[in-house]
Amino acid sequence: MKLAIAPIGWTNDDLPELGGDIPFEQCISEMALAGFAGSEVGNKYPKDPKVLKQALKPKKLTICNAWFSSYLTTAPYEEVEAAFIKHRDFLHAVGAKIIGAAEQGHSIQGQEAPIFDAKPVYTDEEWKRLTEGLNKLGKLAAEKGMKLTYHHHMGTGVQTAAEIDRLMENTDPNLVGLLYDTGHLVFSGEDHLRVLKKWIKRIRHVHLKDMRPAIREKAVQEKWSFLYSVKSGVFTVPGDGCIDFEPIFKILKDAKYEGWWVVEAEQDPAKANPLEYAIKARKYIKKAGGI
Repeated sequence: MKLAIAPIGWTNDDLPELGGDIPFEQCISEMALAGFAGSEVGNKYPKDPKVLKQALKPKKLTICNAWFSSYLTTAPYEEVEAAFIKHRDFLHAVGAKIIGAAEQGHSIQGQEAPIFDAKPVYTDEEWKRLTEGLNKLGKLAAEKGMKLTYHHHMGTGVQTAAEIDRLMENTDPNLVGLLYDTGHLVFSGEDHLRVLKKWIKRIRHVHLKDMRPAIREKAVQEKWSFLYSVKSGVFTVPGDGCIDFEPIFKILKDAKYEGWWVVEAEQDPAKANPLEYAIKARKYIKKAGGI
């Protein structure tokens, strides 16, 4: 197991006003200072693999993954494949082994729509296009010795435990893994430990995200959008919200999970100092998880 942190706590790709003034160099310097060994990729990161690797080397940081937006339910497969190959080759060049995909066809995560009421529900035909497409992308990842992992996400057609089950049951275990995200499951109202136990053998990547229940309650009652919920502080780092991570860590360890644990808690850096919260997360994981 290796520990990484996502740059979204410093600068938010979906909400450019959050951390827009924080440079890439500050982000990776503070990641290293807080004691992390890896990072996911943000929009401010250099697009040239050589430049990115050179910047990370003095910090002893490794790229572990980067988000890929698939549109298998709404776009021709050939378009998705071309974008995926470009994304895959970049990640391979910087040494990553994981490709985290999330289906964005019909997604409302970036829209001003109520996160629960307007959530998309796929038709049987869309499920077929999604699962068959993911298997194809998984083969392309395997060509480079990489693993495709699916990121369930609020505001998409794969958000709930039942939707995760359907996706896993209809994709090839050798080609498609699961990116397990604690915060998205709890925000959605799911039994996160049940999902973890059921699909532990398919989990290839882990996002450690905590949640503030009082803010979630407001999001539900006042019909907030996903992005407004984020700006309002629904997510935080492990140890600062309502989730008990000790059982999660134990299940992963007992299953001999090998891979990255990634702290990924998007917040407004003006309200939650990124370095302070990164250090808080690192201390909590050492205490609760032993790493």
